[in-house]
Amino acid sequence: MKAILKNYRQSPRKVRLIADLVRGKKVTEALRQLSFVNKRSAAPFAKVINSAVANAKSVGRSPESLTIAKVAVDKGTTITRFMPRARGSASPINRRSSHITVELK
Repeated sequence: MKAILKNYRQSPRKVRLIADLVRGKKVTEALRQLSFVNKRSAAPFAKVINSAVANAKSVGRSPESLTIAKVAVDKGTTITRFMPRARGSASPINRRSSHITVELK
């Protein structure tokens, strides 16, 4: 089963740290680890995993036997803002977002 979170407003580089932590683990163990991780993206990641578990339950799978088979954190839309600089110029600020995909097996 699969669950996707699109346009999560944190850069993919930071979210991939959490993805590497839970990849290949059992669902119960991954959720337990995410509850103790001190990163901002841990809570949305747990929500995506819980959503994938709910999708698996609707098909008839038991959540105890599920493992995280595939985790992907891809680049989402980038919002560009501008910061005023010296002598009337401006420099861009990129506000990155990411797409989180979790697939259970």
